Amino acid sequence: MNTHGTAVRDKALAMLYGGTTNVEVARHLGVPRGTVGYWLHRDRARRGECPGRGGGAPCPRCDRRALDEAAYAYLLGLYLGDGHISHYAKHRSPSLMITCGNDWPGLQDLCEAAMHAVLPDNATCRVRQRGCVNIKVYSKHLPCLFPQHGPGRKHERRIALEEWQQAVTDAYPWDFVRGLVHSDGCRVTNWTERVIGGVRKRYEYPRYFFTNRSADIRTLYTEALDRVGVAWKSCHQRRDVQNISVARRDAVALMDAHVGAKR
Repeated sequence: MNTHGTAVRDKALAMLYGGTTNVEVARHLGVPRGTVGYWLHRDRARRGECPGRGGGAPCPRCDRRALDEAAYAYLLGLYLGDGHISHYAKHRSPSLMITCGNDWPGLQDLCEAAMHAVLPDNATCRVRQRGCVNIKVYSKHLPCLFPQHGPGRKHERRIALEEWQQAVTDAYPWDFVRGLVHSDGCRVTNWTERVIGGVRKRYEYPRYFFTNRSADIRTLYTEALDRVGVAWKSCHQRRDVQNISVARRDAVALMDAHVGAKR
């Protein structure tokens, strides 16, 4: 049953096929984003345009289509932290899924916008779970764009960038850092007390943390920080977990200017 009316659905589809994103359509029409994605999926299925059907959209790697490198660097960071690629037997194409917490709706929008920029011919959808939203895009070329995909957990296998990916992250290091922090990082406010002139005073200072069980991914993060001139240090939270901390005032100022807290 279409509780929003056929006219609203048709207007949404017209906007979508005109290039408007799912998020913008939902906001304009006052319809849940999941409903917009469902309408688009059903209409594409009716047209015979399900993911993977036919020749598919051109690939930046296979067909040398232009790639939005800044958006890709950001999406790569998100993928290395909170993303994975899967291919179910009933689906014609694999899907990239990034899990975003409900506490950061702005991050969900940024993630979906990056997917649209990297794969402009492929529709995205949002699958709501308890406490989070899984943002997905289908494409048979996902393994071309994310060659780090493979069996097993990321921290249990080697993760290394290919030469072309390294060139992208070298050109857009802040976008890559932002994606990593938005996935497995956070900005917190620490505090301490000092006695000055016999008076105990509380001091607060911001700090960035990045936590990932993969030593390879942590290295990719710290190498990117080195390229943009951000001082960092390692600190152990538990035996099997290592945090990367950015705490110096000048380094935090750089991170605030280019990354900022999740929103």
